[in-house]
Amino acid sequence: MNDKHSEFSLFRILDAALNRTNEGLRVVEDYARLAIDDEFLSTELKRLRHDLTEASKGIERSKRIHARDTVGDVGTEIELPSEYERVPGHEDVGNSDVASRGEWNEGIGGTIKANFSRAQQGLRTIEEFSKLLDVSIAKKIEQIRYRCYSLEKSFNATLFGRSELVDASLYALITAQGDWELRVKTMVEAGVDLVQLRDKDRTDQEIVAVGRKIAELTRGSNTVFIMNDRADLANAARADGVHLGQDDLKVGDARRLVGPSKVIGVSTHSLAQAKQAVSDGADYIGVGPVFPSTTKHFEKHVGLELVKEVAAEIKLPMFAIGGITLGNLPSVLDSGARRVAVSGAINQADDVGHVVREFRRCLTQ
Repeated sequence: MNDKHSEFSLFRILDAALNRTNEGLRVVEDYARLAIDDEFLSTELKRLRHDLTEASKGIERSKRIHARDTVGDVGTEIELPSEYERVPGHEDVGNSDVASRGEWNEGIGGTIKANFSRAQQGLRTIEEFSKLLDVSIAKKIEQIRYRCYSLEKSFNATLFGRSELVDASLYALITAQGDWELRVKTMVEAGVDLVQLRDKDRTDQEIVAVGRKIAELTRGSNTVFIMNDRADLANAARADGVHLGQDDLKVGDARRLVGPSKVIGVSTHSLAQAKQAVSDGADYIGVGPVFPSTTKHFEKHVGLELVKEVAAEIKLPMFAIGGITLGNLPSVLDSGARRVAVSGAINQADDVGHVVREFRRCLTQ
């Protein structure tokens, strides 16, 4: 860059883009930190700003400052009405943990969307023009831009959430044993929010046949039907979504199979796995096993401590799972969980409808 005018213009562009990017990221970070109290997303946004600062050290700050000319910037006089309008960035009001605090207003979705866009556009400008200085800087900025796209996806899942999960608190897991059809019908009528088919002992064809019957029983109700493990069978059975274990498909791969409209949940057994599920774009997570279970064997139980950790850091819908009964439910609620997944306590009850209603009463009071 021997031409002084060209160098001045280059650093002026980079300075404006860096400022715009940092401003956009900071607006979103402040909302994650101060409005929804999401420690994980706040940390990720802060880390992104820090990495941007490190990556841009090769763009001399002194030259940026000397090239800054806010008064002479013709863009400061250009205004569009849409700049001062903030409309919802999503059709759903969103996560009940957020909405219940009374902090939601119709413009917050637009604010978040606009500031993520501001940051991403700024990153693209930095990437393109930093190639004229140092290609290695451009490559670092490119990776930060990709991370920003992924972070927006995670943020939206947490802030807006799936409409199916907004008020969901009770998740029943069933196997197709005994009078399972009557049990599912009773659960749906009693108001269970989600029902998952978890059956390892049947053929794929049998699972699909059972799944289609469950889809029929839940159709037209407020109950969401989830297929365990298998995204392909979820599609075939016309389920509303799929639940993935740590050894199953990755969220992104499952999403390619089931499409954008279906719900995807992930089982997590550590805080790191919970954070990864959020980053991967899961719609909800299961955290456990909390207690020994009568329906599934685990070598290790993470207990209530992990539930407390996840509840403190992550605001994506979380269902505590593993050996939960009406008797130990108060301790689960005390740990910070507001949603639970239950198997034996419901399926083995003499009066399934009564137990479902009791769970719902305790969870929603």
